[in-house]
Amino acid sequence: MPYTGELIALATVLCWTLSVQFFEAAAQRVGPVYVNIIRLLVAFTLFSLLLLWRDGSLLPIRFSTHAWLYLGLSGVVGFFLGDILLFRALVELGPRVAMLIFSLSAPAAAIMGWLFLAESYGAWQWLGMLITLSGVGIVVFERNPAQSQSQGPQKSTTRRISGRGVLFGCGAMLGQAGGYVLSKVGMWTGTGYLDAFASTQIRVVAALVCILVYFTIAGKWSSLRLVLRDGKAVGFTAIGATVGPFLGVSLSLLVLHYLTTGVASTFLSLVPVFIIPFSIFLHKEHVSFRAIGGAVLAVFGISLLSVL
Repeated sequence: MPYTGELIALATVLCWTLSVQFFEAAAQRVGPVYVNIIRLLVAFTLFSLLLLWRDGSLLPIRFSTHAWLYLGLSGVVGFFLGDILLFRALVELGPRVAMLIFSLSAPAAAIMGWLFLAESYGAWQWLGMLITLSGVGIVVFERNPAQSQSQGPQKSTTRRISGRGVLFGCGAMLGQAGGYVLSKVGMWTGTGYLDAFASTQIRVVAALVCILVYFTIAGKWSSLRLVLRDGKAVGFTAIGATVGPFLGVSLSLLVLHYLTTGVASTFLSLVPVFIIPFSIFLHKEHVSFRAIGGAVLAVFGISLLSVL
């Protein structure tokens, strides 16, 4: 089927866009740290049930040590360390700047793929990545344009960009890119790629082990019991985990069967663009023509990646 990889990549972006809405609602109620462990627990349960029904085993025990090692490292780097740094960047910089830095994981993954996986990219593909990321940058910086048009005594405020926040954002970006490259190495068998759902299960297991150790050392279990009493927060997180870590991440690994690491990561960086309709119709935010122009620019960059 033509453009199979591109269609799966766009479906992945849609999954993540939807999951963000639910995770944001849950995080507003209980905080991002608890949302993270709940979503990993839900994702682990869903993957275990799927593998038990499909393969007769709760875990992909038939995978090689090589696959477990690299996919496990991918989970630690991407799901555990990357997410912690991303949450810290969100606190320090706010979503607008943090997401802009995080979107740079696409060229970072391309460079890693070029350096370590011998992937090759033509001039048009590099140009497409640059154009797409430029469009994403315009959209993210225009995320809350209403502040610059505020009227009356209320004036817009500018968040200070701290060096520490930039470091957190860069760490999250490198975690995302590194996790994606490690996933591709772990999934490759020499004759083809391993199952995306089972591969994601290993990543979730590794991240979950790390976060369980963290909760034990930090003494957060008593607080988690209180959080679990919030039915809405748990429900929002469960839906977000189903759409995001379960479907979204698995589809993102399936994309690697069809597209190179850099091209796939560039597609996945379009989540801020897909958020625009939700901002307009769900959150009733004003989105300027400049932001819409950024979305069109990003789509044009994607067309260069898909056609050439």
